Amino acid sequence: MLPEQVRDRPGRGSHTRIRDARHDRSGSRIARGRWTWSRPSSENDLADDVENKSADVDKHDDPSRARESTKHGSKTHDSGYEIITTLPELERLARELLREDVVAFDTEADSFYHYFDKVCLVQVATRKKCWLIDPLAIGGPDKLAPLAPIFSSPKVRVLFHAAEYDIYVLKRDCGFEFKNLFDTMVSAQLLGYPAIGLAALVEKHFGVSLPKDEQRSDWSRRPLRDKQISYAASDVLYLIKLAEKLEKELVKAGRLDWAKDEFETLCGRRWPDRDFDKLGYLRIKGARSLDPVALAILRELFLLRDERAREIDRPPFKVLGNRTLLDICHAQTADLDSLSEIKGISDLILKRMGKNLVAAVKKGLRKPHGPIPKLDTGTRRRMDRRTEKRLASLKNWRGPRAQALKLDPGVLCPNAALEAIAWTDVTNAKDLQQLPELKTWLVREFADEILDVLGRHEADAAEETAQASDTEKGDKPKRARRSGRGRSGASRAKARARRAQDSEASDASEASSKGASPNKTAVASKTSTGPKNPTKSTSRSRSDS
Repeated sequence: MLPEQVRDRPGRGSHTRIRDARHDRSGSRIARGRWTWSRPSSENDLADDVENKSADVDKHDDPSRARESTKHGSKTHDSGYEIITTLPELERLARELLREDVVAFDTEADSFYHYFDKVCLVQVATRKKCWLIDPLAIGGPDKLAPLAPIFSSPKVRVLFHAAEYDIYVLKRDCGFEFKNLFDTMVSAQLLGYPAIGLAALVEKHFGVSLPKDEQRSDWSRRPLRDKQISYAASDVLYLIKLAEKLEKELVKAGRLDWAKDEFETLCGRRWPDRDFDKLGYLRIKGARSLDPVALAILRELFLLRDERAREIDRPPFKVLGNRTLLDICHAQTADLDSLSEIKGISDLILKRMGKNLVAAVKKGLRKPHGPIPKLDTGTRRRMDRRTEKRLASLKNWRGPRAQALKLDPGVLCPNAALEAIAWTDVTNAKDLQQLPELKTWLVREFADEILDVLGRHEADAAEETAQASDTEKGDKPKRARRSGRGRSGASRAKARARRAQDSEASDASEASSKGASPNKTAVASKTSTGPKNPTKSTSRSRSDS
């Protein structure tokens, strides 16, 4: 298990649980390794014996109490478990484990202390005994090959708690394949436990508080201390009994098949190789707010730090912290005296890296940074209005459904899965099966409900569209604009002229209906308008008569 891996954080997916606090701080009795497994009275007496023999912590931590004796080339701790340090002993252990029907495993790595992290310890427990395998003493993680048949055997159930990281490092360092897996953390998630960490589960079911003071131990250092050994062994001590209890609960809840699907997915998972990201400096908080010169300095310092970290096999943050890199960029220090005033630059760093740091600053000053490249940050696509509404409908279904099942909504269907459904025009269960974001058991158990939600949403959307179309066609008549308002002067003049023409046409039509000639109508019209020359008007009138 990763040194800083969580055991107690409730209701979270396994990707987000790494690097949180891991143990309950309760007043329960503490199991600290005073264990004897000779002649157990039953197959589960291993854990029972630990509970009954929880000893005084101070006595256990006394170096004089940490006696070790040689047994078949391995070391037998005074508490009863064996520390495997030779390849022949590992091979004998592997043959013994192949005869078991269930074996509990855990791992400890050193990613917090080394650039090139590796498996430093493998904890193993059956119902009757516990072993700690030391890969570093044997010759490295690649020497763990005798364990491969156990992990790949369909007849041996392999137990882990929070198996994802363990499987990742064992596949990466040893090339193992996994077949018959059971993960107690995943089981607790599917059962709706509010706290899914190992310490919380052991506390709940066995009333024992696991040791919690070696979360960030350097597991690559030798010899291992008694506290480290007790801590490591406690990670597998209760797994078999815990798995048995959780499996019964899964069967009772009708969710054992859900768990099997999750375990199968974990067994088949592959991780891409992690290459060094040369643009990683842009991910440092505050980097994008720097001016081109300071950003160029940050780039050079970032590359220098990684180079140094590789040389001394230390994590980059243990070489120089991000805050120190940014302080150097802001100060733009180009000499050793100014560099020594930066917080985080010790005399040792100044001695070993001072000249290179100054050279990196000068290089950045000479060549300012160009346009910032776009990073593949894995951000979500921006949704259109239709997709947003589909997603909202799916979330409205998920919330009450998860509550009814007493599950965390993210366990039932993570947001990424809901978004994948919202983006896709699915019409049947086969379409849902094609989405890699969806869990197998989710599609099998809830495909009809999901399709029903989408169908009702589409029907509602179609009805809204039809109503909007009817409205545009005149369900709501437009209000006539009142004449004269909002018009220009020219427009009003044209309107008056049209009204005058309409009036003349109306008068002519009326005169025609009474038998009058058009000329008389015209004269009458002109007379009515008040002619400017009365003489002409009179003479004309006379001639007409």
